[in-house]
Amino acid sequence: MENKDSLILEIQKIIDFLALQQKDQANQKLVEVSNLLDDIMDATENDEELVEFHKYQILLNHLNVKING
Repeated sequence: MENKDSLILEIQKIIDFLALQQKDQANQKLVEVSNLLDDIMDATENDEELVEFHKYQILLNHLNVKING
């Protein structure tokens, strides 16, 4: 699944920015990835894929708390 692979790579970039203490860049990438995920979920009709993507949405929410909390 191409969307899943690109999401994983982009989420890893957020984690890398956090590891480097670059919260501004992490937050910017988080916004981009969140918007991408929203677009993917809006276009997905398969329930199994929606469940899988929801897991990434939860991860992004946790990263948001880590960045902005």
